[in-house]
Amino acid sequence: MAGHSKWANIKHRKARQDAKRGKIYTKLIRELTVAAKSGGGDPNDNPRLRLALDKANSENMPKDTINRAIERGTGAGEAGNLEEITYEGYGPGVAVLVEAMTDNRNRTVADVRHAFTKFGGNLGTDGSVSYLFNKIGLVIIEKYQDEDTVMETLLDFDGEDLEDTGDNFIATVPFQNLSTFVEKLKDQGIKVENAEVTMKADTAVPVDQEMGEKVLRILDFLDEVDDVQEVHSNAEFPVDFKPAE
Repeated sequence: MAGHSKWANIKHRKARQDAKRGKIYTKLIRELTVAAKSGGGDPNDNPRLRLALDKANSENMPKDTINRAIERGTGAGEAGNLEEITYEGYGPGVAVLVEAMTDNRNRTVADVRHAFTKFGGNLGTDGSVSYLFNKIGLVIIEKYQDEDTVMETLLDFDGEDLEDTGDNFIATVPFQNLSTFVEKLKDQGIKVENAEVTMKADTAVPVDQEMGEKVLRILDFLDEVDDVQEVHSNAEFPVDFKPAE
């Protein structure tokens, strides 16, 4: 839709996360632990762990902290009760998907439900909105790279889209191909600023300034929940959208 861009969605999600830098290490430790628990502690054989390590290193996480998180995942430590849960619900006119990691389901569902209801949303049942989203691999690439080379590599990995944001290229690939796609880019000397598996809505709901501010309030509050890792919505923000101060 004219005047809208998926980059606007990514930008506002990143802004929410960057505003809560204190939670970054906590989220990364959980991801390292669960990735190691589900796929083993060797990043060469575990693409999810390899991506988590890249993120941890980009945030300058101490090596000892990284190693302890991986050891918890491969051993019998704290990771034994840590599990991944997805919650589904509705914000002001949009669908919302919440990814959490928790060792106490009752605590987490109560916190998530409160976050929804505080701003006029409501927690839904399993399957109520998840069908609207697909898991994808998302890569943010520095703009100075040669676009033709990036596109050629993207096509080699069944890439779905390449958007020029003015400052970056945003590439999307099947999530199964994300790790190998990123490794190929690095082999070519192409700088990757961020790579992650995320959720993308099949059909977006365009929002205006007023509605967008309401949506951001509920997404921000959900991000504040201690056990929440990622929050997604099918809101499509205008390119020139600016949250109220």
